[in-house]
Amino acid sequence: MMLDADDERILAGEEGETRQKMLELVVALGKVFGAERLVPIRSAQVSGASYKTIGRYGLEWLDSLDAKAVVPAILNPIGMARGRWEEMGIDPAFAQNQEKVVTAYERLGITLECTCTPYYLYETRYGDHLAWSESSAVSYANSVIGARTNREGGPSALAAALVGKTACYGLHLDKNRVPQIVLDVRADTKDWGVAEYGALGYHAGKLVGNRIPYFRGIRPEPDQLKALGAAMAATGAVALYHVDGVTPDAQKHRYDVSGIETIPVEGAEIEAVFTDIPVDAVALGCPHCSPAELAEIAKLLAGKVVAKPLYIFASQGVIDKNSRLVDSIEKTGARVFADTCMVVSPVMEQYASVMVNSGKALAYVPNMCGGKARIGTLADCIAVATEF
Repeated sequence: MMLDADDERILAGEEGETRQKMLELVVALGKVFGAERLVPIRSAQVSGASYKTIGRYGLEWLDSLDAKAVVPAILNPIGMARGRWEEMGIDPAFAQNQEKVVTAYERLGITLECTCTPYYLYETRYGDHLAWSESSAVSYANSVIGARTNREGGPSALAAALVGKTACYGLHLDKNRVPQIVLDVRADTKDWGVAEYGALGYHAGKLVGNRIPYFRGIRPEPDQLKALGAAMAATGAVALYHVDGVTPDAQKHRYDVSGIETIPVEGAEIEAVFTDIPVDAVALGCPHCSPAELAEIAKLLAGKVVAKPLYIFASQGVIDKNSRLVDSIEKTGARVFADTCMVVSPVMEQYASVMVNSGKALAYVPNMCGGKARIGTLADCIAVATEF
């Protein structure tokens, strides 16, 4: 692997043991995957932030590190809303450990905007090289923005943040970004919203596995693209997808997909993802809500009162910029929390069943929270949450 003088200096330990070990990790991964060089990154997004997922030993490892991020770096959702964990009903012992994790990352120079939607907060452009780790963020960056990132593990994303580079392999290379399977959607999609695209992603991920799909027959908007990619990353291992005439790489390269395996997707297959089971709570914002989604939630809740627990998750930055919407939502009895989400917070473990509008949450809630999950449209979710 080609390394420059700065890399050699770091590997020689001239910038401290932590930076040396972090670059050794980046280089080792690059060698495993055949990278010829390192590439500077514009930003990093670090997972392994909730104490629920990293536990005692992950915290001990973080405490052993001594360096600062050299590029803008953001944290994935943690297990609770900072400053509102008591309101969420979080156990004090968990909260204490979670604060230790946050403090450890802060000491390493990671921005404590704990979100899976960093693209709402920091400018990310077509062609930017990144080291992002959260599956839905990776999918959005690669597919909707046209940036370049592999799905980094938490340690490798942190390593990249501390040295400012990642190994140039996988989805950093154009040759590895071409479609590998075509999905022909044969359904009436003109009235589809986030939930339907999430259900499509939930189904499609199981069909394609880790291949790069090319969709025909759909025209999703950004929030719908977010839902589609997030769900495919949860039920499959999809870090990049293309939509004919919509996503930037598909428009730029005009891929010739003739001769590629093609799978038809019928409307009935998507309808089958929707079930009708009783639920104990409703949770929205997986991935974190956009300003447009908060606006739609506020509109649907206008004049209503929440009857079931209604959790809404968004980044602190989005909440701060849309405080009036958030105030109107919370006046109904719903709660809008930053920093965390329904998947990584222990708060959702108290419910036997949860209704979501997210294909990603539909996939993760049963395993991560131990309860059943039901997907519905945003309007259906609000109706269930406000039905006495």
